[in-house]
Amino acid sequence: MNDDKVLRYVLIVSLAGFLSGFESVLISGANLDIKQAWHLSDWFHGAFIISIALWGTVIGALTGGYPTDKLGRKKTLILVGITFIISAIGTFLAPSPYFFSFFRFLGGIAAGTGSIAAPAYIAEISQAKHRGKLGMLFQLSLVTGILMAYLSNYSLKGVSGEANDWRWMVGIVIVPALIFTVLLRNIAESPRWLLLKTQRMAEVNPINSISKKPKNDARLFSGKYNRILVISFLMVFFNQFSGISFILFYAPEILEKAGFGTTESLLGSVSIGVVNLIFTVVGMYLIDRIGRKKLMYIGSIGYIISLTMIAAAFSFVLPASFALIFILTFIVSHSVGQGAIIWVYIAEIFPTPVRAFGQAWSSGLMNGFAALITLFGAVLINEFSPPVLFASFAVLMVLQLLFTLFMMPETKGVTLESLETKLVRE
Repeated sequence: MNDDKVLRYVLIVSLAGFLSGFESVLISGANLDIKQAWHLSDWFHGAFIISIALWGTVIGALTGGYPTDKLGRKKTLILVGITFIISAIGTFLAPSPYFFSFFRFLGGIAAGTGSIAAPAYIAEISQAKHRGKLGMLFQLSLVTGILMAYLSNYSLKGVSGEANDWRWMVGIVIVPALIFTVLLRNIAESPRWLLLKTQRMAEVNPINSISKKPKNDARLFSGKYNRILVISFLMVFFNQFSGISFILFYAPEILEKAGFGTTESLLGSVSIGVVNLIFTVVGMYLIDRIGRKKLMYIGSIGYIISLTMIAAAFSFVLPASFALIFILTFIVSHSVGQGAIIWVYIAEIFPTPVRAFGQAWSSGLMNGFAALITLFGAVLINEFSPPVLFASFAVLMVLQLLFTLFMMPETKGVTLESLETKLVRE
């Protein structure tokens, strides 16, 4: 394939990331209206309305490898698009919170499966010299989806009367999902997958190597990768227990508690999406220039300062704009720190024989922790005072800073072979 065609295919496939970010965060603008419409308890609201999609994402991430391998990357992505369409129609028309939760769960499965199939496709059609920046388009697309979700919620507020605004907010997913599914018809299947499945591999040595099964001693949980497993676990744990999912999913409600009106809180959420997008690009620019650890130091210190000041804003009943400034500071800290490096870093520290399994392990943990945060978020935000919540997140980020200082190896400029020698126990 020529470079223009590869870029076009990557941009189309990256829309899977857009849909994942867009669909998951739309609920932030609709969740209070849904809670009031169906008179839901905090527990039901958090467990089903908010977090159910993330549990679907966990299932999709853990099982998405099967259709991606058996059906092919293109067909799997088309199924992802169709599932997003069904989810959007179902949530829009849902007659009860149970139906609504079921269709949000389907959307989560689509997002999780797309997170496996799309990066695999992008990696397989990209030349080695462009693979890094093309792979980052998926992450950039996801962050763009989050921003567009906030903009969509703001623009749809009041579109059909307060009682039914939420249906349009969640149903709007059908538009990008249809575009994604139609555009996928114009992409080619991954040549590497076709060669693997038709067994025409003898002429292409790099692809031959893909088909070889790892040796028995290369199992992920064999014991030799324990240090890497601990590092990846802590990276993912601190990523989610910084409070990032809590803030993204409950942004309008948090801003209302800070003193904003409903419309102002939705507009404040838009600013969160804008800052997230801008500083994700900044983080991508810096990651290969100053290194992973320096970005983690910057992000950790930014987390600690911003979370402490958010807690102070609520504790001393400071103006709502003060809280918003430090919520945005928190987003900056995340975007240039954890948000920029986590998937690049995890791919680097897992050796080639177990890289796919390591990423599946990390993705499952990431989505599982995110689901737990959002599951208990509705209860936490009403049962505990905001100062306690944000101060708790700040304490955990002190631990992240110590993790970065004492446990996290730098990977910038280090060959994968050298990292394997350093991190793997023989």
